[in-house]
Amino acid sequence: MLHEIQLRVDPKTAYVPEELCRYCSRQLNVGDEKIGGVQIVRRSIDARQRRVMVNLSVRVWIDEVMPATASLLTPVEYPRLPSDAPSAIVVGAGPAGLFASLRLIEAGVRPILLERGKSVDARGADMARIAREGVVDPDSNYCFGEGGAGAYSDGKLFTRSKKRGSVEKILHILVQHGAKEEILVDAHPHIGTDRLPKVVKAIRETIIACGGEVHFSTKVESLIVESHPENGGKMVRGVVTSEGTTFAGPVILATGHSARDVYSRLAADGIELQPKGIAVGVRLEHPQKLIDRLQYHSPEGRGKYLPPAEYSMLTRVDGRGVYSFCMCPGGVIVPAATAQDELVVNGMSSSSRGGQWANSGMVVEVLPEDLSAYDRFGPLKVMHFQREIERAFSREAAGSFNAPAQRMEDFVEGRESSSLPSTSYAPGIHPARIDKLLPPAVANRLRQGFADFGKKQRGFLTNEAVLIGAETRTSAPVRIPRDAQSLQHVSVDGLYPAGEGAGYAGGIVSAAIDGDRCAEALAATLLKI
Repeated sequence: MLHEIQLRVDPKTAYVPEELCRYCSRQLNVGDEKIGGVQIVRRSIDARQRRVMVNLSVRVWIDEVMPATASLLTPVEYPRLPSDAPSAIVVGAGPAGLFASLRLIEAGVRPILLERGKSVDARGADMARIAREGVVDPDSNYCFGEGGAGAYSDGKLFTRSKKRGSVEKILHILVQHGAKEEILVDAHPHIGTDRLPKVVKAIRETIIACGGEVHFSTKVESLIVESHPENGGKMVRGVVTSEGTTFAGPVILATGHSARDVYSRLAADGIELQPKGIAVGVRLEHPQKLIDRLQYHSPEGRGKYLPPAEYSMLTRVDGRGVYSFCMCPGGVIVPAATAQDELVVNGMSSSSRGGQWANSGMVVEVLPEDLSAYDRFGPLKVMHFQREIERAFSREAAGSFNAPAQRMEDFVEGRESSSLPSTSYAPGIHPARIDKLLPPAVANRLRQGFADFGKKQRGFLTNEAVLIGAETRTSAPVRIPRDAQSLQHVSVDGLYPAGEGAGYAGGIVSAAIDGDRCAEALAATLLKI
């Protein structure tokens, strides 16, 4: 007999299968020998009180053995498309582009996926060169290439974008392609940098096996825009690559938040864009053991059973949000520039989150109306502001990727750090006045935000922590406006802006959901469903 029960247990019970079985037998008032298996369906850690507890939803088999086939996975069936199936172009092989391609296949449309960067494996050598030689390939780096910026990140899958589409479907597809089933269980799931490339490759293999195409090192230079045959407006008929190759069909534009050349080209071609708010600041790195002690309210830290602790910080200073972003427990900080004259950092961690440092973006909200000095750049004003910060940090570093850094308390007190702690950031760090490098409005709000965080969690504001700059690629600085119903561009039919780069997502899952939605809308129009 199968029972489903809700439990609230200590960490040892939650993470040791034998302990959990014994606990379930007591809860159900049966002997231990009656338990034929326990399957965790949902798990969340409650660290709000001094005694940390774990909330579980479990399935318990009594008087029968849990079937070997018991799984939480519901796979999606992808058909093999006929050779004469209609085609659509997907620009960008990040989460939005990959999941758009899968959804097109479901709908009977053959995706032609064009990625400016290299395959997920080939990217690795180019990313290593950034730290080792200080050389950035503008088309193959931590932002560009198969899998997008998310492929080499913590692989966080938590999202609040639950009204836009099925989060569960996205997670199930990831498991279907090699992610661990735990992501269907944990309240804050993640995959990890070490596992994401395999998942991304498996998705690519599905696309190709079903009749789709995937082209790497294929940079889209321009859209083919013609008069609409029915309404006299504009209509996208395909794309032209930098090598002069033409691909015909409607276009899902899923380039990611760092494709500045795409934004500039769209603006030059008169395709409407809108400036969008972003958040900028630094990467903040603490020892992971310190974060464990703080979050789990224990001088022993996380102990034997709990995972590395996460945190989330949020406050408002002078009408703008100051908050943590993309927190990576046990992670490392990486150089995420897409051009040689930029200094940008980001965070990532493996599936084990076993590193000795914890890092997160610590950023300040910046809205288009805050940037009147950049009005001359029109809809690209926020992008130019963003790039100016990255170039300022690069100049301070003399064009290297050895990043400016400042201890946390020194930043708040406005003094240079005489020394710096060890760091996960491979290219290295050097003392600098980050409080002077950031725009004054950003630095001042960040300083007050840190003081507020230190009051909310005693010990968080410490000189054991170091600020490394700059963290600027939190989201796209542009929104490509689209019709709320058809999801096509507001004035150009056949163009479906999607994902983070279009300004409609913020993370792996929300980008995947948006790509799925855009593909569904495209297929409905193309096939006249």
